[in-house]
Amino acid sequence: MPPRGPRPSKSAIAETEGSDAPATAKDEAAETKPAAELRRPRIETEARRPRARAKDDDKRPYVAETKEIKVSVKPTFLEDQSSPTDDHYVWAYHVRIENGGQSTVQLLNRHWRITDARGRMQEVRGRGVVGEQPVLKPGQSFEYTSGVPLSTPSGIMFGTYEMDDGAGTTFEVSVPAFSLDSPHQARQLH
Repeated sequence: MPPRGPRPSKSAIAETEGSDAPATAKDEAAETKPAAELRRPRIETEARRPRARAKDDDKRPYVAETKEIKVSVKPTFLEDQSSPTDDHYVWAYHVRIENGGQSTVQLLNRHWRITDARGRMQEVRGRGVVGEQPVLKPGQSFEYTSGVPLSTPSGIMFGTYEMDDGAGTTFEVSVPAFSLDSPHQARQLH
């Protein structure tokens, strides 16, 4: 069952940041409701409302913390945008960056290392994330969803964000290594 919520569209996965760079964008899909729902709102609680869950909903996010900046990543394989017969596999990954420190910080740049199942690595560098260079005051967080295509059914990503501490000093924040898994990868027993 596909995950709920916004996912990058096929055009969002296009290469826009450079020749080997996975592109990113949020899909602003509007949700329509039947007329009956609009007329009679119902109060529902989590306890009463059954929720369909995607396989990836049960996975915990990958987490890293550097200088009180916490980065959590949760990848999701996008079956409907992948074409295994054409060696084209696509993942979305949702990132949450939390400022647990006492100073305001700004994300300036990103640096990704993406390795496919054959061991081929590509590096992606660029300004900000999803076209933004977010400023995070103490206690604030920033979330975004991006995507990455590979020619193999699995891979791994990790990287860093270059941050400015507001006093003109920059530092790197680690993005945890996270696995890009699909149901099409070969199973191995060790």
